Amino acid sequence: MKNIGMIAGNGRFPFLVAEQIKKQGDRVITVALKEEADKNIESVSDETVWLSVGKLQKIIDALKQRNVDTAVMVGQVKHVKIYSAITMDLRALKVMSSLVNKKTDTILGAVVREFEKDGISFLPSHLYLKHLLAEKGLIVGKKLNSDENKDAEFGFKMAKGIAGLDIGQTVVVKDKSVLAVESVEGTDECIKRAFALGGENAVAVKVAKPNQDFRFDVPVIGLNTIETLKNNKIRAMVIEAGATLILDKDEVLQKAKENGVTIIGM
Repeated sequence: MKNIGMIAGNGRFPFLVAEQIKKQGDRVITVALKEEADKNIESVSDETVWLSVGKLQKIIDALKQRNVDTAVMVGQVKHVKIYSAITMDLRALKVMSSLVNKKTDTILGAVVREFEKDGISFLPSHLYLKHLLAEKGLIVGKKLNSDENKDAEFGFKMAKGIAGLDIGQTVVVKDKSVLAVESVEGTDECIKRAFALGGENAVAVKVAKPNQDFRFDVPVIGLNTIETLKNNKIRAMVIEAGATLILDKDEVLQKAKENGVTIIGM
């Protein structure tokens, strides 16, 4: 039995990972991020320590004190937290001041290197949930017509382009025109903006970055995504096969089917 550290952000992701770690016979030592994590995360953890996002040294110390040398980083931490009034400790401030920019990959790559200095390595975030990765082809819903397929292919190329620049990983397109591009606001807000600008029957596309580092970032959709797609009358959601997790997969596919939402792996 090994102690696996879990740095938990928001959403269902941390709960599902914790369950799988325990199924494999290991203990879950959770550092729950105060600004993001669900209070119920304690129910699936063997030990839980609540710390703020900016307390880098305390997070590292908490894991080391509990004999953790392997960890996973799971659950969303909103990028906008960087610009909020979170108090950072000296180590976090030092890391932030050394960055050439504040893109997601730059920040999290530097953070991971700090953990490695103290002997803590990170596993790919999706390692325990590979059974939930999207497959290629029509996953649920009605097939796209010729024009909609062209939108899907066009959107996939556009999404890969912005993802490669580490701007965001989602675009919404209609008639081979980009209605909205995701940035720090997240996928749901991007979809809402697209509907406000272009109306119904657009196609949303979410991809992995060309050189995605799955240790700290993996594309995810879940029940909330389906709700957003339904409310904003999106024709289909295209996700990257083999690189996107469908959390609570059975429930997501059932809800998509009930609400006429199409999901495609590309």
